[in-house]
Amino acid sequence: MKYILLVFVWLSFSGKSLGQQITYSEAEANDLRSLNFEIIGKIDQHFLIYKNIRNDNYISVLDAKMNQVNKTYLSFMPDKTLNVDFVVYPDFAWLIYQYQRKNIVHCMAVKINGDGKLMTDPFELDTTSISFFANNKIYSTIKSEDKSKILVYKIQKKNDRYNFTTLLFNDSLKLQEKKQILTTFDDRKTIFSDFFVTNKGTFVFTRANKSASRDFIDQLDLVTKTVGQDSFTLTPFSLDGNLLDEIKLKVDNQNGNYLINSFYYAKRRGNVEGLYTAVFSETDNALSVQRFLPLGDSLRAGVKTDGNNRTALNDFFIRDVNLKKDGGFIITAEDFYSQGRSNPWNRYDYLYGSPYYSPYYYNYYSPYSYGYYNNRGFYSSQVRYYYNNLLVLSLNAHGDIEWSNVIRKSQYDDDDDNYLSYALMLTGGQLHYLFNEAQRRNQMLNDQSMEGNGKLNRNPPLRGLDRGYEFMPRYGHQVSANEIIIPCTYRNYIVFGKIEY
Repeated sequence: MKYILLVFVWLSFSGKSLGQQITYSEAEANDLRSLNFEIIGKIDQHFLIYKNIRNDNYISVLDAKMNQVNKTYLSFMPDKTLNVDFVVYPDFAWLIYQYQRKNIVHCMAVKINGDGKLMTDPFELDTTSISFFANNKIYSTIKSEDKSKILVYKIQKKNDRYNFTTLLFNDSLKLQEKKQILTTFDDRKTIFSDFFVTNKGTFVFTRANKSASRDFIDQLDLVTKTVGQDSFTLTPFSLDGNLLDEIKLKVDNQNGNYLINSFYYAKRRGNVEGLYTAVFSETDNALSVQRFLPLGDSLRAGVKTDGNNRTALNDFFIRDVNLKKDGGFIITAEDFYSQGRSNPWNRYDYLYGSPYYSPYYYNYYSPYSYGYYNNRGFYSSQVRYYYNNLLVLSLNAHGDIEWSNVIRKSQYDDDDDNYLSYALMLTGGQLHYLFNEAQRRNQMLNDQSMEGNGKLNRNPPLRGLDRGYEFMPRYGHQVSANEIIIPCTYRNYIVFGKIEY
């Protein structure tokens, strides 16, 4: 009887380990660290990864054991392809790309299957004539949560205005409508949030203004355009004299809401006072929740690594907003900063001091750019990056904080932050936070999971953490309900590790 019990216990624990097995892909000769890549996703039981090195563009197709079963060269793409986006479905994906020929930028699309092979010939979605000095990466692609709507948009400056062009497609890439909207913006003061399209086809983002080029936000508008509308609808928010940091927008399609979150300040050049959260009802076309939530000393003491409580939140950035069915949501913020010889860390400069906060480059003023890995080479400025604790806050549909918790980590690296930060995996009703942690001079991938009630679990080491593999969790991509692919470096090559729960 004792023997049977021991066998049962062993099977229980070994089953859990086997449920978190890591499988690695093999390194190819061209998969050097100079490779650019994007994890496309899972199509017909295959995992597809887009790769680019020099002028070669191709798709690597992997099976369940991460063995390469096909490699499709995208020879139809010109050498100087400017940008590549993917919209993935269970049995196919749309590949949308753009390139410039003379003074014309072409936006093209092609359909691929789970073997990485073409299902259609490339076809044109739109073209734009540009001047010699204009930025040529003008098209961006976003998709609705249910992927029934695909929106391709471009922003061009015309005199003192910006000309938005939106092209709304269905899931077959059939054009539903094309609109051009002229609107005024100030390059020195205007900041956009990320752009979204809802399941109904509404184009939505926030427009924020600063009183000066190196200041926080003192004006905030929600910008929407519904299907058939010929202009933007601007809804101003009253901030009651408070100042906001970076705006994190999220669309809650199930409850018909737009969620706006940010850290806020009571005065210029002050400390973070707490969390600003607002909920705008798409159904009622009205602001249903707006809260300025102070974060108290006990929470500050729990998240700080050094310094006093007042400054404990000053280096935190909102990274993720995860929705709950009841209209609530869970926010994850990360403690991040950098230090360099020539330019010491300054949050104001980091968020808004770069030219990349202009509408042409709305993706790049944020400290995070995930999904598409682009090799940046080595820097001579000797910058040290720090990615420390995670603060997790759960809010209900009324904007009340239900619980909070802290995931402790301490990460730093010099001139390269590809191995820092974390990947987020939602499975089994839990949020799994995957990040590297130094153990005996080796970087080990850790898994800590947060339950719906805020309980934090430190899970046992994942099975298959072979030595020599260094994970880049910030570029991880969840490809199914229980699988995530995280790129790694092995010797001088980039490979991919699949974690299955």
